[in-house]
Amino acid sequence: MEFTGHLKSDLAGLGLSDWHDVLQPLIAERLSPAAHGDLPAWQQSIAALPEVVPSPPSLTSDVVRLLENDLSEDQQQSVRQALLQLAPWRKGPFDVGGVVIDAEWRSDMKWRRVQQAVALQGKRILDVGCGNGYYALRMLGAGADCVIGVDPTLLYVMQFRALQKFLPQLPIHILPLRSHELPQTNAAFDVVFSMGVLYHQRSPLEHLRELRRQLVPGGELLLETLILPGDEALARTPQDRYARMRNVWLLPSVAELSVWLERSGFVDIRSADITATSVEEQRQTAWMPFDSLREALDPQDSARTIEGWPAPLRAILTARKPG
Repeated sequence: MEFTGHLKSDLAGLGLSDWHDVLQPLIAERLSPAAHGDLPAWQQSIAALPEVVPSPPSLTSDVVRLLENDLSEDQQQSVRQALLQLAPWRKGPFDVGGVVIDAEWRSDMKWRRVQQAVALQGKRILDVGCGNGYYALRMLGAGADCVIGVDPTLLYVMQFRALQKFLPQLPIHILPLRSHELPQTNAAFDVVFSMGVLYHQRSPLEHLRELRRQLVPGGELLLETLILPGDEALARTPQDRYARMRNVWLLPSVAELSVWLERSGFVDIRSADITATSVEEQRQTAWMPFDSLREALDPQDSARTIEGWPAPLRAILTARKPG
């Protein structure tokens, strides 16, 4: 099956023809003028981007390059001004014809850890919590056939739509949806990604079950999430905030996370990487000018958050759906 970059035909190619009619009203609702007060301004910023002929992107380098040649100086100024109106940019880096988007996260650093854990050549992928599409583009660069990404944050969807102005038609679709809104009638994906999502879930085991139901038999989950250090199987709930984030519900150890995966119906569970987040990987930039990791750590002890929790430690686990 050749994927075209058109949502309806790509869903059909995945064996998910029924998804289009089910999801289209939801997508239209999320993109309606009443959906978000800033949406008209974001759309104006996208409309202000110069019209250029897209060229094949570079998807295998740390900085995702969207145009082969640099834009003119005037065009670069227009692009920079328009894209800055879509700040904060959380994921990157990107290079749009000479305009480098230096995002808060050096997502290339995480990607180097991720790509060692899972093979993507010829795979059909669901990316849950996909953000602005940086990882989805890297997945295509690693040989994926098609990527469906979902993220409820409308700004990230608009950022991807801005980037699409400089891209040829690619089999990547970033949809303004949550994972539980996806139909669960057909298991169609070879690999499902959930990165930076689990700790925001009030019911993490139900989230894991949702992901399993989207996988073909034998399909693989790549799970990346915050964890607690130590070998004991335990999970804790922050009373108020964790690293200044309000919506962190449960922080498990790797051992506890493995139990959750097993209870959710996965097998062949493997811990592929554990890395402490550094202020080099997550930091304030001109494209994300607000507080970042440094401000969330105890100024007297960078091994702890300002609330007294262990500083952010992130694990990558892989697991397989039986079959």
